[in-house]
Amino acid sequence: MITLAFPREFRLLTPHQFNFVFQEPQRASSPQIIILGRMNNLGYPRVGLTVSKKCVKRSHERNRIKRLIREHFRLRQHSLPAMDFVVIARKGGQTLDNQELINILEKLWLRHCRQARVS
Repeated sequence: MITLAFPREFRLLTPHQFNFVFQEPQRASSPQIIILGRMNNLGYPRVGLTVSKKCVKRSHERNRIKRLIREHFRLRQHSLPAMDFVVIARKGGQTLDNQELINILEKLWLRHCRQARVS
């Protein structure tokens, strides 16, 4: 049975974990969202989020974007490759409604799945 939990070990928490991804990332991006990914040896995907105050001014918009990204990752985690992902929100992310953001995330996750199969 597949569990759709999002425990602490599925998150990137420390600067060292984020820097690991930033060193040699595979990149998938749209004008509003970038997803950087790097293969890990854990056997499951992990995600880290960066939504800066400079790009998304209002805290409730930053929180909405992070909540949607976490939820979408939670639902997709079993179909994703064993990679560490860093999701970065760019300017214009706050103008997206929830469905547009989910559609963009879906395309970017699929792009990473294809890249992982090729390499």
